[in-house]
Amino acid sequence: MNLHEYQAKELLKKYNVPVQEGIPVDTPEAAAEAYKQLKVQYGNNFAVVKAQIHAGGRGKGLIEGTKQHGVAVGKSSEDIKTIAGNILGGTLVTVQTGPAGKVVNKVLVAQDVYYDGPAKREEFYLSILLDRASGQNMIVYSTEGGMSIEDVAHDTPEKIYRERVQPNMPLQGFQARKIAFNLGVTGEAFKNMVKFVTNLYNAYVGLDAAMIEINPLFKAADDKVIAVDCKLSLDDNALLRHPDLVALRDVTEEDPTEVEAGKHNLNFVKLDGNVGCMVNGAGLAMATMDMIKLSGGEPANFLDVGGTANAQTVEAGFRIILKDPKVKAILINIFGGIVRCDRVAQGVIDAYKSIGTITVPIIVRLQGTNAAEAKVLIEESGLKVQSAILLSEAADLVNKAVNA
Repeated sequence: MNLHEYQAKELLKKYNVPVQEGIPVDTPEAAAEAYKQLKVQYGNNFAVVKAQIHAGGRGKGLIEGTKQHGVAVGKSSEDIKTIAGNILGGTLVTVQTGPAGKVVNKVLVAQDVYYDGPAKREEFYLSILLDRASGQNMIVYSTEGGMSIEDVAHDTPEKIYRERVQPNMPLQGFQARKIAFNLGVTGEAFKNMVKFVTNLYNAYVGLDAAMIEINPLFKAADDKVIAVDCKLSLDDNALLRHPDLVALRDVTEEDPTEVEAGKHNLNFVKLDGNVGCMVNGAGLAMATMDMIKLSGGEPANFLDVGGTANAQTVEAGFRIILKDPKVKAILINIFGGIVRCDRVAQGVIDAYKSIGTITVPIIVRLQGTNAAEAKVLIEESGLKVQSAILLSEAADLVNKAVNA
């Protein structure tokens, strides 16, 4: 589950991670008031207005049809009000949103941390995530902050460092000091960096995060170490341990069909293809998508109905797939292990009758327990549903459907 920047920062503060303070607002007038509050509290010379969407590249991204970037600086309450007015309600297009962009419903008005002081200001990069190859948590960091880490990895890979931590162990003191040393900070900034990294790792573990990315990780002119930006993704499977965090989910940032599928406990991911597929089991779903590609089609979705498919889940899957106007055919591929194929077949028939007119061809491939009985049920139903037992038969039927 992805969080907005302002939500992530509030969670980090609970773990004593210093952040760039800000106030989330949803109107231009509230943005102007937020600027005044920040000026009184922190003596700002300026404030930063940041679009709150679940995507990176906001600073370079543009509000559709304008020259307004998703992150902009204002030096007065009127400036902030104008910038917020240009951003709120607009569609922000970045390298991560794709051409469709995302509608901005909130902005974060953040304090000025680029003040003058005796020390040099510096920007770093730091993230924590699971390294699946080693089965360990990994801290990735670099002296090159404030820019895309992908570009750094491509152009200057020697500037990226990695520190692995055993999942059942805390971050050790020598590891935190090693990170601060590699980042080149000294004196008071060194001590602050060690504290920052240690507390951030505690937040990663304590929140059951899938990923935390701080970019830039900022060393201010008074040697304070601050998270200026933060991306935080929580592990969905661990949310049962954090019921208070479930309320932070913003469904407006997610694909509506994926949200609807979640309500029916369906594992659904929308893709840009022409063959809808409904399968029980993630591995079989991946194989089915490969088969669709080989047959000349393109998968329109990944849909795993689980091991206990019934009429209700099949009908919900049908309705979700049929919302995609690009779908030319639907392939149902069920292996009858836990569930009997004849029960799935009856579920397909019941769902077909419940939904009503379905204009796209439906191919049903059932294999396993009672597969032969299931084939008979479908063939005798009188519905326009084509059945197959072998994967090769299903592939032929898909090929005919997409090339008709």
